Amino acid sequence: MSAPDAYRPALHRYALAVAAATGALLFIGGLVTSTGSALAVPDWPLSFGKLFPRMTGGVLFEHGHRLVAATVGLLTVVLAVWLWRAESRRWVRWLGAAALAAVVLQGVLGGITVLLRLPVAVAVSHAGLAEIFFCLTVTIALVTGPGWIAAPVPAAERGRPSLRALSAATVVVVYCQILAGALVRHTGAGLAIPDFPLAFGRLWPSTVSTLVAYQLVHRAGAVLVAVMVLWTAGTVMRRHADRPALLRPATVLVLLLAFQVYLGATIIWTRRAVIPTTTHVLCGALVLATSLVLALRAARHLAPRSPDRTSAPASAAA
Repeated sequence: MSAPDAYRPALHRYALAVAAATGALLFIGGLVTSTGSALAVPDWPLSFGKLFPRMTGGVLFEHGHRLVAATVGLLTVVLAVWLWRAESRRWVRWLGAAALAAVVLQGVLGGITVLLRLPVAVAVSHAGLAEIFFCLTVTIALVTGPGWIAAPVPAAERGRPSLRALSAATVVVVYCQILAGALVRHTGAGLAIPDFPLAFGRLWPSTVSTLVAYQLVHRAGAVLVAVMVLWTAGTVMRRHADRPALLRPATVLVLLLAFQVYLGATIIWTRRAVIPTTTHVLCGALVLATSLVLALRAARHLAPRSPDRTSAPASAAA
């Protein structure tokens, strides 16, 4: 029997492969929406009553998405079983079980989306759960890696707010922005405001319809994400530049943010061209995953702040 928290290279590489396959699945799922192919196949779980229909037009994207999703599902089954049999850390085994439950539920939501003819609430839930599943696979790949298992000596937090809290808040903000983006995609509000960076040539449009409101919320969310990402990355660079495990994801996060803003603008300028629109979906998922990696590493590499008991306010002393 192996020692607790032993590094298993084969398991780690397989977990990385599952996370990469999930990222590819997100891109292919984005293609389905970007090409308007979501209802190209009207039935589920079969496609026109067949396992392999004729792959033409939108069927290529929709049924192709189903085939890749089934493959990722099988990969996740293997990962969950492998973790349950080989991992000594109980919480990591349960991460595998959670990933398996998420991919099963994701398949069911995908089917409901088709059978109910793309209801917005279900479609957005489907997109949101896809991001959670991706984050689970990324987390498993991270915690089975040698850098995590080596158990670095935690450094003391310096300054306020703590990087642990700030990075966790960034993950939440990015995820909420992804949900707002999914709402824009699945309500057809992508071009509700036809110009960028202005809105109908103004900072604030004179008339705000429901679809315009969705687009405005998404744009405001992008500003909030940018503030949180730059704040978090700046905190890492000021306080913990000597920790490559923190500095690397912080740097990547800033680069992904810049690329994501460029893609968002390109979607408007190209009238929702398929490639930038779909890449925007994938890049958003990578921003979320990178912010999660940074938050998890901050929790691993930094000691929680202890209450300051060395001094008291003058009023309390009096």
